Amino acid sequence: MDVTGKVVLITGAARGIGAEVARQLAARGARLALVGLEKAQLDEVARQTGGKAWEADVTDWDVLERVTNEVAEHFGGIDVVVANAGIAATGFVRSMDPKAFERVIEVNLLGVWRTVRTALPHLIKSRGYCLVVSSLAAIVHIPGNAAYSAAKAGSEAFADSLRAEVRHLGVGVGTAYFSWIATDMVNSADEHPVFGKLRQGMPGLASKKYPVRNVGRAVVKGIEKRAKAVHVPGWVGAVKYFRAFTPVVVDRQSAKEVADADRQMAANDTSGLVGPGGRAADR
Repeated sequence: MDVTGKVVLITGAARGIGAEVARQLAARGARLALVGLEKAQLDEVARQTGGKAWEADVTDWDVLERVTNEVAEHFGGIDVVVANAGIAATGFVRSMDPKAFERVIEVNLLGVWRTVRTALPHLIKSRGYCLVVSSLAAIVHIPGNAAYSAAKAGSEAFADSLRAEVRHLGVGVGTAYFSWIATDMVNSADEHPVFGKLRQGMPGLASKKYPVRNVGRAVVKGIEKRAKAVHVPGWVGAVKYFRAFTPVVVDRQSAKEVADADRQMAANDTSGLVGPGGRAADR
């Protein structure tokens, strides 16, 4: 797919991965529909990229349906959807704020489903491409990240089923798997007094953060290839082949740290949504 002139709808476009993907697609001549919260931030990305912004919560059916129809009417169709909107919450299951846990599931999983469902008629018309943003967290399930891992694993499964369902309609479906990326969300999680230490204490490459520009390049290339999978960094793709062993590795690595971290989480009530995106999505 040559992205020049193609209409790309990106959710979660106000900052982080969504904004970087928008900037790199704009440099290649794509026409951008930017969907998200944080209106001022979203408008600034639209100004930078020449795109058009729509403020919308991806969990709101009525708003999403209206927005996708408006995008299609404004641009004459939709060629690509990047279902990227996502938030994170830190906390252990036994002490975590239930509202924060469920909001992560609602945005990161149900928000993907609602985005795809409302945009799918337009993708079928254009025989377009949909990229569902999952995560390395769908493969490796670390303590303190249960809500995020559950939502991202669900998004991966959703995309796999969707791919088989719409192939005969000419629609391509890809899944994106990213490790820790230097976004506001991850940087804010690192500031958490308990989870931050757990994450940064992971061994070797498992704790490294990668520049968001790397994700932008990989996503653009994935769209151009109508790829089934996009990995940042590349080694994430190899981890998928060993996912049966990842729970054993996580159990062994975290055995010495989890008990103390769990006590701190329960005692200090420090769970909740993280970063500016989390605050915007909190309701």
